[in-house]
Amino acid sequence: MPGAPKGFSLPYVEQSFRIDRTRQNLGGDLLSSETVYGVTSISTPKASPERLLELNRGHWSIENQSHYVRDVTFAEDNSRIRKGAGARVLSTFRNIVIGLLRLAGFKNIAQGVREMAFGKRRTVLRMIGIL
Repeated sequence: MPGAPKGFSLPYVEQSFRIDRTRQNLGGDLLSSETVYGVTSISTPKASPERLLELNRGHWSIENQSHYVRDVTFAEDNSRIRKGAGARVLSTFRNIVIGLLRLAGFKNIAQGVREMAFGKRRTVLRMIGIL
């Protein structure tokens, strides 16, 4: 539903939108459904409904490629480091490791970490000039 609804007035809001999401298993059975609403400062001429959906999906690719990997592979959400700059520093190191493993061609970061830990491949260490 592009465009702001009647009587809807917020500064800088150019469009509001609704996205209906459903999840099904491979057999076609409905697992869940949800409706999400959003607002954006991007005008309709600059972002059609299709473009807004593309931007929303792009957000999830970042979530899946970075935040999800950091939490699942490195258990970041379970970290007890919360004071000072420690959490930020560790997050930066995790991002560096993920980036280096992707540059080395790993699609599965957990597998890449295991291979580096057990010495099967030293490509990443060569990339940063250690070996």
